[in-house]
Amino acid sequence: EDTHDIAVSTFKQITLYTAKVCPYAQRVELALAEAKADFKSYQIDLQNKPEWYAPQVNPASKVPAIAYGGPNVSPDTPSPDSIKIAESLVLLEFIADLYPSAHLLPTDPVARAQTRFFIDAVSTKFAPAYVGFVVRGESYETVLKAFEAIQSLLPNEESPKFAVAGQYTIADAAIAPFAARLRLSVENEIGVFAPGEGAKLIKELKTPKYARFFNYVESLFQRDSFKATFDEEYVKSVFLKRFNALRAEK
Repeated sequence: EDTHDIAVSTFKQITLYTAKVCPYAQRVELALAEAKADFKSYQIDLQNKPEWYAPQVNPASKVPAIAYGGPNVSPDTPSPDSIKIAESLVLLEFIADLYPSAHLLPTDPVARAQTRFFIDAVSTKFAPAYVGFVVRGESYETVLKAFEAIQSLLPNEESPKFAVAGQYTIADAAIAPFAARLRLSVENEIGVFAPGEGAKLIKELKTPKYARFFNYVESLFQRDSFKATFDEEYVKSVFLKRFNALRAEK
């Protein structure tokens, strides 16, 4: 009974402020799902954010953000007594620390460093290449270079399932949302890139040169946590609306 009381008294509520369209927010949803965490979720309309969100949750007015601890209140009336934490990569490490039994961040110092190095490559190479191609219409050559950079960090297996240490880590959560949105964009020709460029990129990706990268991200897409946190039809509908408007402006 004493143990039960301690567990109950030390449990702190988690409220995640998220948006289905946002890859940064999905990173955190993936980590929480993999940790089998108990949490509340509140969808923020990024085009029409609630007036209370910036002053009471995240002054930067972005998602994801977490309200941690404090009283168990409705997400739309956040308590000043809860700790507010933002930025997806900060939150990934926070969740890994909260749920050590999920092994989202390896205990081995080398594997921890490799996890963070992989995430850095996602931040500095993969995510910018995705944005450059899909949002700004830059050459897909940058995307291919990003594939190569990520592939060079993967375990030397034909079909690697995880980025590091033979287990699901925050490195996998960091890349999966961007890889999924890139796939959705190129398969459906949704983006400001020139018509036909998406098909060319898919053709390149399916060559043996990128097989390990392709097999890796496909295995991430098959996980229950991914399927539960990626509403493909919703994201597709938002992308169509957004990118058709951007293409019209070009």
